[in-house]
Amino acid sequence: MRQRTQVAIIGAGPAGLLLSQLLYVAGIDCVVLERKDQAYVEGRIRAGVLEQGTVALLERAGVADRLHRQGLPHHGFRLALDGALFRIDMRRLTGGSFVMVYGQTEVTHDLIAAHWQRGAPPVFEAGDVALHDIGSRAPSVTYTVNGTAHRVDCDYIAGCDGFHGVSRASIPASVLRCYERVYPFGWLGILADVPPCDDELIYSNHARGFALASMRSATRSRYYLQVAQEENPLDWPDERIWDELALRLGAEAAGRMTRGSSIEKSIAPLRSFVAEPMRHGRLFLAGDAAHIVPPTGAKGLNLAASDAGMLADAFIGHYTGRSDALLDAYSARALARVWKAERFSWWFTSLTHRFPDMDDFARRMQLAELGYIRGSQAAQVVLAENYVGLPLDPPGTMPLAAE
Repeated sequence: MRQRTQVAIIGAGPAGLLLSQLLYVAGIDCVVLERKDQAYVEGRIRAGVLEQGTVALLERAGVADRLHRQGLPHHGFRLALDGALFRIDMRRLTGGSFVMVYGQTEVTHDLIAAHWQRGAPPVFEAGDVALHDIGSRAPSVTYTVNGTAHRVDCDYIAGCDGFHGVSRASIPASVLRCYERVYPFGWLGILADVPPCDDELIYSNHARGFALASMRSATRSRYYLQVAQEENPLDWPDERIWDELALRLGAEAAGRMTRGSSIEKSIAPLRSFVAEPMRHGRLFLAGDAAHIVPPTGAKGLNLAASDAGMLADAFIGHYTGRSDALLDAYSARALARVWKAERFSWWFTSLTHRFPDMDDFARRMQLAELGYIRGSQAAQVVLAENYVGLPLDPPGTMPLAAE
């Protein structure tokens, strides 16, 4: 079977789904191909802290109603050093900016529901996806569903299929340059239907390792512990996790912590990764296909969203006949934001975690920096403005096509 569209989108993660919805609102035809089934895509447990820029893009895409009903605005967060808490007042330090706690699972659900509502759901369980002629003016994508071969002829391809997808692998090795740092630990995460121990997130640096108290709603909590890469979740029964969280988060937070049975438990590795360029011919990369950040700074989903917004603006500029300037600038523009987020996520991870080779001097440097942040409003401003999200474009750079 053969069909024609303007933009073929590979991957039904947040980047691909948001890009598709933004293009739909702008009247641009597209199709989304996803190798997994819908239940798998909607069930993936991921991040849950949205920058205001991400919220604005979801509003623009027409999928923010439930977010505004159920999301939790957060105006600050807490840092803990061996149990002693102090607060970063993001709203005051940034002139009014804040973040919204709303799970990536919920964002994905809202975007998929919007696709079904407009009668154009993603093509789930698309196998054998292959990209063809991406360096030409007539690229195409082939795939199979239930053994039937399909072909999509298109003007452009958006590769939003994650770190292990086919999109980045379709760029010649002679063109692509990858930068990577793999961290020597992982995050053991637990999800439980219990009230959070605090109204805001707590990032804890403890002598035994990092811990994070987070949430998905007022009745569902998400906690994380830094563990060795080789750890097995089966070796961490719920009671052991709660005991370790109570120790690392400190007496004040532990006193407000409600224990309960886990409904999800897993260990996620941490890595920093960037692929350059994010465009080759008619193929554009977005989201995890092009970059991964450690979750410490809550930037992964937000970078995927900003990629989708930039790419949507570029396609809008092209198809409205105004300019191809944003298409031509997409890779450089996206990477400028990506590297700043990579820097922040790397720095915040280095500040809050215990590294296997950390000696007494390195530990003292961590303590000194945390002490400096606690006592310096200027340092807190830098932390807060990075956490709430830097602008898509610094002042004086190219405006969005939609302006």
